[in-house]
Amino acid sequence: MTSFAHVDYPTEHSGVIRAQNAAAAIKGIASGFDSSRGAASLLLAAIVSALLVVANQVIDTWSEGHLLAAWMLLWVVAFAALALLSGPARRAAAALRAGFAGWAESRRRAAEDERTWQVAIRDPRIMAELNHAMGVRTVNDLRALY
Repeated sequence: MTSFAHVDYPTEHSGVIRAQNAAAAIKGIASGFDSSRGAASLLLAAIVSALLVVANQVIDTWSEGHLLAAWMLLWVVAFAALALLSGPARRAAAALRAGFAGWAESRRRAAEDERTWQVAIRDPRIMAELNHAMGVRTVNDLRALY
């Protein structure tokens, strides 16, 4: 009599499944990341640290009898700066990010226009299309510049 052994092996490796789950979790965390919030936090930390340095310099000039009051004042300045400057720091970071994005886009377009113009100088078909699109007078004015 013949008997067969039926052993059920998993079709997927458990380590691969864990790696895929970890990659999906990291992707989910990265998609929720807001870079303007991070930039605002860094900007806020820089401003607060500058205020703390100034407050520490003021504390150093005081006599030893007022040291506890000075440290209390230092922490009041720190927490007040955190509370009052978080909104403006976030808006400043968002404005800087938008400004940089606009600058990068304008530089990309300028480089693309320059590449197109350099190709058009060598290819009469592209130059004819530019003549038709922009008008002959405008293209002739641009040719005079180069």
